[in-house]
Amino acid sequence: MLKLYNTLTKKKELFKPFQEGKVNIFVCGVTVYDSSHIGHARSFAFYDAFVKYLRAMGLEVFYLQNITDIDDKIIKKAEEQKTTPEKIALKYEKEYLAAMKMVRINAVSKYARATDYIKEIISQIKRLQDKKIAYKITDGIYFDIKKFGDYGKLSGRNALQIDDAVSRIDETIGKKNRGDFCLWKFSKPGEPKWKSPWGNGRPGWHIEDTAIAEKYFGPQYDMHGGGRDLIFPHHEAEIAQMESISGKSPMVKYWAHVGFLAVDGSKMSKSLNNFITIDDFVKSNGARLLRFFFLKAHYRSPIDYTQNNIAQTIKELEKIDDFVGKVKNINSKVQAKVQDSKLIQNLISKSEKDFYKAMDDDMNTPSAIAAIFKLINQTNLLLDQNKISFGEAKDVLGFFKKIDKFLDFILWQEKKLIIPEKIKELAKQREQARKSGNWQKSDELRKEVEHSGFRIEDTKLGPVIKKSA
Repeated sequence: MLKLYNTLTKKKELFKPFQEGKVNIFVCGVTVYDSSHIGHARSFAFYDAFVKYLRAMGLEVFYLQNITDIDDKIIKKAEEQKTTPEKIALKYEKEYLAAMKMVRINAVSKYARATDYIKEIISQIKRLQDKKIAYKITDGIYFDIKKFGDYGKLSGRNALQIDDAVSRIDETIGKKNRGDFCLWKFSKPGEPKWKSPWGNGRPGWHIEDTAIAEKYFGPQYDMHGGGRDLIFPHHEAEIAQMESISGKSPMVKYWAHVGFLAVDGSKMSKSLNNFITIDDFVKSNGARLLRFFFLKAHYRSPIDYTQNNIAQTIKELEKIDDFVGKVKNINSKVQAKVQDSKLIQNLISKSEKDFYKAMDDDMNTPSAIAAIFKLINQTNLLLDQNKISFGEAKDVLGFFKKIDKFLDFILWQEKKLIIPEKIKELAKQREQARKSGNWQKSDELRKEVEHSGFRIEDTKLGPVIKKSA
């Protein structure tokens, strides 16, 4: 039976949805103002595998994810690029969806843009205002956190910590409490705006999610997810909004949060020049490696992205590929004389038991993957002794196919470009020329590569050689 750690109760709980056989899950999506980075992939790779695991168990899952397509950052990016916020949002939404497709993150049932739910957002704010929980000041409509007695129950913060915490709009003049958050923000001249009973404006950040979730799930549903950074104030605010409106608790039965991603021990940011987009990583290393890198760590644990960790992950994938290749090459005629034994069946049975025991223990993918490698190691010994029949080889692959429906990295074979050694050497010389500032030499080497039918793309992770179109 599946058990999950619940951020709300701070303990592992038996996963039992409100309605038997059906699961409703909401996961906070991206704000589409910039290219999606590997931190996004870390979070969404887990929820993708989790939802697929539930479906493999026979559960009917509706997986809803929002897209924040109006926000201060989107407006600022539009001003910088002298375009409209709508065009910025559509551009990066398209990039985000393409990045998810690359990493086979495709379990989402519905992507919901915030601006498509203005009517639902206004309805929620009206109901909060009717209950005298929302109030108006000069720049918008705010939620009075003192009117919700349980505010802080998800994060475990007390009243003093809440007042001292930094929210998205913290120092606004006229707020009743420092921690009060914006539900509807009046638009400044030139900003996008929608009509409302209080004046033209746009939704606050937190209200988008509860309005979208209520539209599809009602006031209560099974699970809500996101990164650990969203626990406060975002998810805390969502609980306050929805439970104040409905009077029903809990708004969500299970809260799951994914651990932080660091790059060489530091928080990923453009100012530190360690900001890695999904696209850059995939160009350099392939999408399969990224998915495996994240799934082999426990979803609640922090991950440090380092070149050593990536190199180790590459070796592990190569070991999987080598094993799968050997098993696939077992020929029915050659192996006809090899008798079936209980050795392989016992190994598969034990591995399967250990695998699912780990998965059911708060989605412990590191232990589950360890069970896979144990099977590989033990089966390799029998392969070396020519003690595996054709039928047993098929059984091993059958187990892999079964679990790869949600892991999706074992049998995923990406096409590898064969690059001549001469081209590799030219690319290496060009990179040395670039680092030494010899731009003329660098340009000459680039042209030589192009004349040979290849091209070099420079990414944050270094140069990538590709075949010319």
